[in-house]
Amino acid sequence: MANQGKSRQPKYQRIAGALKSAIEAGEYGPGDRLPGENDLMATYEVARMTARQAIGVLQSEGLAEARKGAGVFVRDFRPLRRQGIKRLSQEQWGNGRSIWAADIADRTLEVDQVAVIEQAAPERIAHVLDLQPGAPVCVRSRRFVLDGKPVLLATSYLPADLVAGSPITQKDTGPGGIYARLGELGHKPVHFREEIRSRMPSQEEADKLRLTMGTPVILVCRTAFADGGNPVEVNEMTLDSASYVLEYAFDA
Repeated sequence: MANQGKSRQPKYQRIAGALKSAIEAGEYGPGDRLPGENDLMATYEVARMTARQAIGVLQSEGLAEARKGAGVFVRDFRPLRRQGIKRLSQEQWGNGRSIWAADIADRTLEVDQVAVIEQAAPERIAHVLDLQPGAPVCVRSRRFVLDGKPVLLATSYLPADLVAGSPITQKDTGPGGIYARLGELGHKPVHFREEIRSRMPSQEEADKLRLTMGTPVILVCRTAFADGGNPVEVNEMTLDSASYVLEYAFDA
């Protein structure tokens, strides 16, 4: 019965399975070029579309990446383990460290495409921040690039009157980032809430994160609360799902 089930599996999935087994066995290591469409067509006697679908499976699962004009290669990138609880502890940002320091160890992180503007709060943001619709908010958008690979897009919204005149309204917020500066303003975050969803990316998101076709994104929406349960920041993040392991470690 098991063999019958396997025989009913689409050809492209069987080919993808064989390639994944070869990667796991070490026949193809990180950075190695995988067989191209023509190679797979000849080896498995299948049509080009079938070979293309098989390669697409590996790309969508984050195992392979296409390089224009060169072929498809085993992905040479270690997924980032995002320590969802440790990274938000006051020990991180309260001591002037980036919350990313809990995740990246000795890896190279760059922040680019930074923009800081003031605008009317979108309805969903005004609701979470307990603001009147259209109230002004400080909007900070940026992209995070790890070891040369874009992995995350983030947009933070903060009440404009709360952060007016502070480094939060500048591109460089200084040691400890937004949360350290909120603490200096007397609005230290004491509680966080994160909501997680997943979907396929928009074209803009796919371009900014350099996603291969079929790769979904993880959406993390974090709200930071100060004393008294007052919301002080909403951060909407878009993560390349193939670049992340989300880890939440806590005591029973």
